[in-house]
Amino acid sequence: MLSRTDLRGRVPSPAELRAVLPRAEIDVDAVLHRVRPIVDAVRTRGVEAALEFTERFDGVRPERVTVPAERLEKALAELDPRVRAALEEAIRRSRLVHADQRRTDVTTTLAPGGTVTERWVPVGRVGLYVPGGLAVYPSSVVMNVVPAQEAGVESLVVCSPAQAEHGGLPHPTILAACALLGVDEVWAVGGAQAVALLAYGGGDTDGRVLDPVDLVTGPGNIYVTGAKRLLRGLVGIDAEAGPTEIAILADDTADPVHVAADLISQAEHDTLAASVLVTDSPALADAVDAELAVQVPATRHAERVREALSGRQSGCVLVDDLDAGLRVVDAYAAEHLEVQTAQAAAVAARVRNAGAVFVGAYSPVSLGDYCAGSNHVLPTGGCARHSGGLSVQNFLRGIHVVEYDETALREVADQVIALAEAEGLPAHGQAVAVRTDGRR
Repeated sequence: MLSRTDLRGRVPSPAELRAVLPRAEIDVDAVLHRVRPIVDAVRTRGVEAALEFTERFDGVRPERVTVPAERLEKALAELDPRVRAALEEAIRRSRLVHADQRRTDVTTTLAPGGTVTERWVPVGRVGLYVPGGLAVYPSSVVMNVVPAQEAGVESLVVCSPAQAEHGGLPHPTILAACALLGVDEVWAVGGAQAVALLAYGGGDTDGRVLDPVDLVTGPGNIYVTGAKRLLRGLVGIDAEAGPTEIAILADDTADPVHVAADLISQAEHDTLAASVLVTDSPALADAVDAELAVQVPATRHAERVREALSGRQSGCVLVDDLDAGLRVVDAYAAEHLEVQTAQAAAVAARVRNAGAVFVGAYSPVSLGDYCAGSNHVLPTGGCARHSGGLSVQNFLRGIHVVEYDETALREVADQVIALAEAEGLPAHGQAVAVRTDGRR
């Protein structure tokens, strides 16, 4: 199922690697002509337009956008106890990790009477998107809500698509996860119309005011991504998410059963999901192929998995050694990178580009998807070269507070005036001069 790219005997440049490595090709620009009318309609007609698009795309028209509190309580009361216990443990571990990401204010003294303080302030209101589609993602509720709460965000709303089979509400497991986390504002709306409604706000059919948000986070399909692109600036966004991807750097010590299972675990998300094996062992590559032939037919979503693994976005890359393998995975910059090699921790410590790194035989990506404590909202499409995963920092803004007294200002006045004159902005310098020598 996995195509092969043989890089042995070659030392490709970073640009060459980017060109030859498997990668899903997602053209967000190609859907903007379909997304823009949705965004414009929600901007001008608010909830009415959002409900019309929900009916068109999701096959159901909810009575209102906001989910009644009693439906959240009912969903939690009816949640499978085993799933509830698993979610509670996922929340507990996630809180521990994200609590340690909090920042404290720092004051730097530049001179007697002259300080700059970096003050960390949470975003006022955020919209957290939880996708529907091929699967149900209560774990994404956890991954979005916990860091926002730990950052101190005071107002948040979760958006998830209305489901025809659930009476126009989001999936009950999504609602139960929200209730477990203390989220009391949930909107039954998905797709581009959800992002637009988060950005513009409106009035619900029952008269409730839907306040716009300052920031939208959470993954979604290409139409959600298109709406994020169009609305960036009006609201902040975390990232433009593409299809999920896993890369596995492995040598001949890796267990092919584990490797095959992990490649399949990401391929079951979507036919566009990317699963890439990078190895210096042709024998391991052959063994993984053999395992895939056994494991894929036995998995529930066999056709979806087979299409993803045989697509151009997936494959096996053969390299000369682990040094070459590290160059490949750094160029690929995977959303999820597993290191299944001898001395895996030492090898993983050399990785520069990945959304998250999973070290050794007993740290599969699926652990991170649910209960590792890490966040599974991660950069895709090579964006891990410059961006990180969702964290408390996404929900904080660093504000510099500058406080100088007269003596401290006089100490640096000549330098400010000199730089202002060098830039041809004399009024900048004059604003200092009138304070330090009375000149007008």
